[in-house]
Amino acid sequence: MNNNALPERVFGLPPERGRWGFLLLGLLVNLCLGAVYAYSVFKEPLRETLGLTATQGNLPFMAFIAVFSVGTAFSGRFLDRYGPRAVMMSGSVLVGIGWMLARFSGGLGGLLLTYSLLGGIGVGIVYGGPVTVAARWFPDKKGLAVGLALAGFGMSALVTAPIARHLIAMPSVGVLNTFGLMGAAFLLLCVILSAPMRFPLPGWNPAGWTPPATGPLAVHRAFTRRDMLATRAFWALAGCYSLGTTAGLMAIGISAPAGRELIGLDPAAAALLVSVFAVFNGGGRPLFGWLADRITPRRAAVLSFAIIGLASVGMLRAGPGDTALYAICFSGFWLCLGGWLAIAPAATAAYFGMPGYARKYGLVFLAYGLGAILGGILSGLAKDLFGGYRAVFAPTAALAALGAAGAAAFLKPPAD
Repeated sequence: MNNNALPERVFGLPPERGRWGFLLLGLLVNLCLGAVYAYSVFKEPLRETLGLTATQGNLPFMAFIAVFSVGTAFSGRFLDRYGPRAVMMSGSVLVGIGWMLARFSGGLGGLLLTYSLLGGIGVGIVYGGPVTVAARWFPDKKGLAVGLALAGFGMSALVTAPIARHLIAMPSVGVLNTFGLMGAAFLLLCVILSAPMRFPLPGWNPAGWTPPATGPLAVHRAFTRRDMLATRAFWALAGCYSLGTTAGLMAIGISAPAGRELIGLDPAAAALLVSVFAVFNGGGRPLFGWLADRITPRRAAVLSFAIIGLASVGMLRAGPGDTALYAICFSGFWLCLGGWLAIAPAATAAYFGMPGYARKYGLVFLAYGLGAILGGILSGLAKDLFGGYRAVFAPTAALAALGAAGAAAFLKPPAD
């Protein structure tokens, strides 16, 4: 018996119309999960409260991202077995508990065990749900649908950072109590939003649509995970994904300090522009997902690397007062980082098929975790070794050139 089977109507509408409700639910869930991107708001208050060094202050975020990517890789088998509702609700409880227990962390170790480990695992478990639900309900628009479901993750900091900043500034709350309050809210909201999530019946397709034999959405056969790992297409996709996220996170991780150092922005202006950049991060997901559907994942990937490369060159030339150039370049960095979080899942579905999709994309998603860690480390090293943030943009330009060449040559569907 398929416990995830749905009646003919979805949210009271025909499936072709009602399925859009799953994208809205996924967007809202990811709006909560993406609060990790607001960590910079917590960093300095945590250093003061817990007596952390600058390096130690970065560790909870880096550990969270690493655990998040590994959790996503392992959650796929449970999505296939138990369905998205049970898995997402379970992960939501872990997210909330992790944040709430961080309230009682008395030092770095406690923060790593609660916020990073429990919270990161929870987000990893939940994250694959909206992606897989979107891909299954929208075989005709995989990239666009996945991008819309994930847009909330990229834009989360636009909402969660001001809330966190306000709570931390309140004398009666402070930084640790803010973890507890936001964790309770995330638990409640994500459990409620996850409850309606379902997969369509096996083999369901929108009325009047049949899988194309050619083009970006064509799938010639479904690969098992083992078969997928043996293809050049998998390693090309994972390599490009890692290069794209490394380059993007090297840049966006220093958005505000680079604006202050290189352009001479005051802190308020830099913070405002980072909020604008978050909109590009969120918007990059549906935009590049749509492009992957229309012009193939390979061409969308090459375009993203070209934008990263041009933005890198622009920042190598930027100087005091070049606010417009800075805004354009960093909008490009944030746009393309968000873009890769739609290109990669769309390519996974198109290249390797939907059966077992959650587990297959979970393996591909490990490349994001690697890129996130490398991006954070390399941007810090560039600053420490060369004394300024301008040095970051030569590596991002090189990575963009390497990624564009690799995508053009190797990012293709595997042979049948």
